[in-house]
Amino acid sequence: MMEVSEQYFFHSLSQEYGDEQIIQMYLAACAKVPNTRRNYYRALEHFREFLSGMPMKDVTWREIEAYKLYLSQGIYREGGRSLAPASVAAFIAPLKSFYKWGSDSSIGIFENNPTLSTKIPQIAITSRKNFLTKKEVGKLLDSLREQSLRNYLIGLSLVMLGLRVSELTHIRWGDFHTDPLETSIWLTISYAKRGKIREVKIPHKLWNLYTEHAQSLEESNDPDPDLLLFPISPRQIQRIIREAGERCNLSKKPTPHWLRHTNATLALLQGASLQQVQESLGHSHINTTQRYLHTVEQLKKAAPDFVQDCLQEFI
Repeated sequence: MMEVSEQYFFHSLSQEYGDEQIIQMYLAACAKVPNTRRNYYRALEHFREFLSGMPMKDVTWREIEAYKLYLSQGIYREGGRSLAPASVAAFIAPLKSFYKWGSDSSIGIFENNPTLSTKIPQIAITSRKNFLTKKEVGKLLDSLREQSLRNYLIGLSLVMLGLRVSELTHIRWGDFHTDPLETSIWLTISYAKRGKIREVKIPHKLWNLYTEHAQSLEESNDPDPDLLLFPISPRQIQRIIREAGERCNLSKKPTPHWLRHTNATLALLQGASLQQVQESLGHSHINTTQRYLHTVEQLKKAAPDFVQDCLQEFI
C-alpha cells in the first residue's frame, strides 16, 4: 500500500507544475545553447500570451492551429502584415519540440502532443544563392588578414570548418586534441545546436594559426585549457564579417552563416561526400545537407551544358 500511495503522491505533484516551471525544465533539458534557449523561451512566452491564461497542459490541436493562423495572417503585427514563413516556423518549431518533450512517456507532463499533426510552414531554400565564390572568399580573407590575426582566424574558422557563430565564440584551447596516432588535430564542438557534441578535423595550417593566436593571447607557449580563443559576442563577429565585405567591395553582403553555406558548397564541389559534410556541419538529418547538393549539381553541369555538348559541331 505504501508503494501505491507514493506513486499517487508523485503523480499529483507532477500535475502541480506551473507553465513557467515546465518551460524551465524543458529549456534545461533541450536548449543548452544560450541563443537557442533565448529564442525558444521568447517563442513559448509569446504562445502563453496568446493563450490568455489557459494552462499549457490544456492546449489542444485547435489552439495550436489558431495560433499558427494568428501568426501567418498578420494579427501578430501592427499594420496587419503577415509574418514570413520562416518567421512563423521560428514560433511553431519550439512549440512542437516543447510538446514532443513533455508528452514523452518518460517525462509524462502532458497527456498527449497537440502539435503532432501541425506542420511547420515550408521555407524557401536560400542556401543556393547565399554563398561566396572562391575569388570572393579570397578577397574577404585578405581584408580580414589586414585587420588582425584574430579577425583573419574568425573568417578562416567560419569558412574552413563551417562553424556556427555560437560554436566559434565558445572554443577553448582545451577543446583541441590529437587523434590516437597523433597524426591530426581535432576540435571538440561541445556548444553545438541542441546540445549535441561533434568532432571537427583541423587542417594543419589552421592549427598553426590557432597556436600562434592562443600563445599571443596569454603571452605564453603553454596556454590555459580554459582560454577562450574568441571572447567576443556573436553580434561583433557579424559586424567584423560585414565590414570586411564592405572594405573589399564585395557586391554581396556576407554574413557568418553565408560562410557556413560556402563551406558546404566548396567541400562538395571538391569531392567531399554528403556524410562527411553532414558530420562536419553537425546536421541532424542528411536531408538538410542534401540542399547543398542541389546547388553543387547546378554549378557543375546544368542541362544546357549537355545540349551544347551534343550540338557542339553546329555552334
